[in-house]
Amino acid sequence: MRALTIAATGMSAQAMRVEVISNNLANMNTTGYNARRAEFADLHYQQATRAGTINAADGTVVPTGVQLGLGVRPASVTVMVAQGSVAATGGDLDVAIEGAGYLEVALPSGISAYTRDGGLKRSAEGQVVTSEGYPIVPDVTIPPDARSISISADGEIYAYFNDRVEPELLGQITLVGFSNAKGLEAIGSNMFLETAASGAALVSVPGTDGLGTLRQGYLESSSVDSVRELTELIEAQRGYELNAKVITAADQMLGATTQIR
Repeated sequence: MRALTIAATGMSAQAMRVEVISNNLANMNTTGYNARRAEFADLHYQQATRAGTINAADGTVVPTGVQLGLGVRPASVTVMVAQGSVAATGGDLDVAIEGAGYLEVALPSGISAYTRDGGLKRSAEGQVVTSEGYPIVPDVTIPPDARSISISADGEIYAYFNDRVEPELLGQITLVGFSNAKGLEAIGSNMFLETAASGAALVSVPGTDGLGTLRQGYLESSSVDSVRELTELIEAQRGYELNAKVITAADQMLGATTQIR
């Protein structure tokens, strides 16, 4: 009886959906996090009678046929790219991206990663780095005697000093865009890697080429909607229970068959 294996694929799919929901809820306070959504597709079909088959000598054609589905399979876990709300922090190196784009980060391996987590820090050498200690690209170093830092909406970083009136331009923060941001590979720590699906990284100044702008002293909050996630959790739980009931019903039918004398 195929119902047992079909319902088993349904239970597996709903279990995966719950895992995605749990990860979203776990990251509801993660800076710059975008919620994920599990997507599914039906499995291939058994063609008991193909549509369009000639059914009689006079050429009568079967209009629909008999196609028996064999269950469900995971199709993708999609990143729901959305702007999270921005919260004031007052940090001089905290920057929220308002709009599209990612900050570029240099990993120790030499490749670039991308993040929307604008909680930047200053290393012991004055280098601007992420919370994980990775320097941003292009590299910016803050002098040790700088009194304060100012970051403009288009990414220019200025340092103010006690013995000078005019600020000093330290560098330019750029943003990176992708033709398909959903195709980026998540590697944890709020970072992504470029893939063939995402398209090539397009580097530009904030506020140009469709990219967002920067807001100093703010951080982007997670885009997770806790109410929606809880609703999805209830639906997944009910779906799991219904598939479990199908297995119970199929087992009872098989049990009745074995008892026929």
